Amino acid sequence: MTAMDYYKNRKVLVAGSTGLVGMALTRRLSESGARVRAVVHTTPPPVKYPGVEYVTADLTGKEDCRRVVDGMEFVFLVAANTSGAATISATPLVHVTPNIILNALMLEAAYTAGVLKFMWLSSTTGYPDTGARPVKEEEMYNGDPYDVYFPVGWMKRYTEVLCRMYSTKLKKTMCVQVARPTNIYGPFDDFRWETSHVLPALIRKVVERQNPLEIWGTGDDVRDVIYVEDFAEACLSILEKSTTYDPVNVGLGKGYSVKEMVRTLCEVEGYKDAKIVFNSNKPSMIPVRLIDATKAAAKYGFKAKTDLREGIEKTAKWYRDNLAIVKR
Repeated sequence: MTAMDYYKNRKVLVAGSTGLVGMALTRRLSESGARVRAVVHTTPPPVKYPGVEYVTADLTGKEDCRRVVDGMEFVFLVAANTSGAATISATPLVHVTPNIILNALMLEAAYTAGVLKFMWLSSTTGYPDTGARPVKEEEMYNGDPYDVYFPVGWMKRYTEVLCRMYSTKLKKTMCVQVARPTNIYGPFDDFRWETSHVLPALIRKVVERQNPLEIWGTGDDVRDVIYVEDFAEACLSILEKSTTYDPVNVGLGKGYSVKEMVRTLCEVEGYKDAKIVFNSNKPSMIPVRLIDATKAAAKYGFKAKTDLREGIEKTAKWYRDNLAIVKR
C-alpha cells in the first residue's frame, strides 16, 4: 500500500490549506481520493482542488477549532504565523502568542473530537547551536535555541511538549506526530519582502532582475532547503507509518550557502551580468543550520528527490508565470 492508497476515502483536515505546505498537501490528498476539509483563514485559496470542502475559520478561536475537526480522522496542522529574518529581528515575539494559542486549541479540539492521527509542523529553530555539525532529533533540549531564535524556538518546544503529552501521557492517547522541517520552498511560497524567507526572496530578486542584486548578510550562511512537493510526500508517509510522538527531521540532507543559492539562481535564470552586493548590515540568522536526515529515511522510508537546481527551476518558473513583474 502506498501513502496515497492509505488516505483514500479517509476524512482528512488540512489546517492552513492556502499556504505553501497546505496547498501541496491539499492537492495530493485530493488526488488520492481522500475526503478533504481545507481550512481557509483570510487568504482565499489560489486554486481549488476537486472534491475538497473549503471552510473558513479562525483557529485562534475555540469554537472554530471544534467545528473544523468535527468528524475528522486525520489532521495536518500546517497553519502558523510565520515570517523571515527581518520580521523576527524587528519583532521577536510576533510568532509566540498567536501560535501557542492556535496549536493548543487545535490539539485540544482534535483530542476531544476523537481524531485518530494528528501531524504538527515544528521547526529546526528549536535546536541549540551545533555549529557546522548536522543536528539529530534527540538533541532538541541539549541547550537553549540560538539567541536570535529564542522566542520562536521555545514556542516550538512548548508545543512539542503538548504533542508528546497527548500522544504518550494521557490515559486515552491520540497519535500526534511532529515533523521538524528545514527551509521549505516552492510554488505558492510567500514572496513578499516583509515576510519571505531567504530562498523565495532571492528568487524574486533574480527573476525580476534587480540591479544591483542585494543579498542580506555575507552570503556565507548555510542552510538545508527542501522543495515543498518532497516535504508534502514526507508528511504523508511519516503520518501513515506513525503510531505515537516520534519527532522527525525532514530536509534535503545537504547544506548550501546563500552564495551557492544565488549562483545557481543566476545560472538557471540566465542572469549573467548580475551585480551582486552583500549587505552585512541587514539582518540574517544563524551561520549554519544542518540536519541529520537519516531517521526519516531509515524509519519512515522518506528521502527527498528534488535537488536544489531542479527545485529552483520549478519555483522560479512558477513565480515568473504567476507573480513576477519581469524586467528583461
